[in-house]
Amino acid sequence: MEQTNESTRRKIVLVDDVSFHLMSTKERLKKHYDVFPAQSGEELFELLEKVKPDLILLDVYLPGCDGFEIIKKLKEDIKFLDIPVIFLTSKNDKETVVGAMKSGAADLIKKPFIDAELIECIEYQFDVEIQEKNKPIILAIDDNASILTSVKQLLGNKYTIYTLPDSTRCEELIKMIAPDLFLLDCKMPKLSGFDLIPIIRKYQEHEETPIMFLTSENSLDTVSAAINFGACGYITKPIDNAILRDKVSSTLKDYILRRRLRKVK
Repeated sequence: MEQTNESTRRKIVLVDDVSFHLMSTKERLKKHYDVFPAQSGEELFELLEKVKPDLILLDVYLPGCDGFEIIKKLKEDIKFLDIPVIFLTSKNDKETVVGAMKSGAADLIKKPFIDAELIECIEYQFDVEIQEKNKPIILAIDDNASILTSVKQLLGNKYTIYTLPDSTRCEELIKMIAPDLFLLDCKMPKLSGFDLIPIIRKYQEHEETPIMFLTSENSLDTVSAAINFGACGYITKPIDNAILRDKVSSTLKDYILRRRLRKVK
């Protein structure tokens, strides 16, 4: 599908250390997208200060800082974590494929590739992006990376999930996205779930946004404190998959219904 309207053309950053591959792929894609080339991770991050791409095509095996290290840095930065990354690789072994999936890459394309294959893969990611915009948004904050991974795996098909291991960056992120539900770890270093509630509630658009606690303490005192601070409920750790799905689903349905009714009035 050729895009002719310059104002609606998607921006793609292409990273490959081999000049021939870099220029060849750019030439093959420039009829469809605005393509910005980079030959290293350092060049990529310099480019990202000037351009906000819709997608990144990233060679896995780069000298110095490889694709796995680069995507880790991207996913740790709030400014870049929602940019889909497609890996380009000449290797298609199990280790590379599994590594790509675990790293958070949206897809992996083996080199050499045909133009139609790559464009189809890119367009699929843009279709997914459109679908994601219609999903309720959940922001999960927990200093335990395995908990965040579990939440994303369990809820990612139905909801748009943002995960944040550093609770001090909560306010920075909610200025960029509009969560429909917050999942907060009860106890975290620096800022706990209790500390985050007043930060969230000070924003008018989040005065009634549901907040659920993730906690390993199921005591009456903890539950009462959570409710008194403005949480609508809690989920105990280790997380029961069915309970998490059911509680999140019922809480969001109720919140979205109330929001729609207010608009009707």
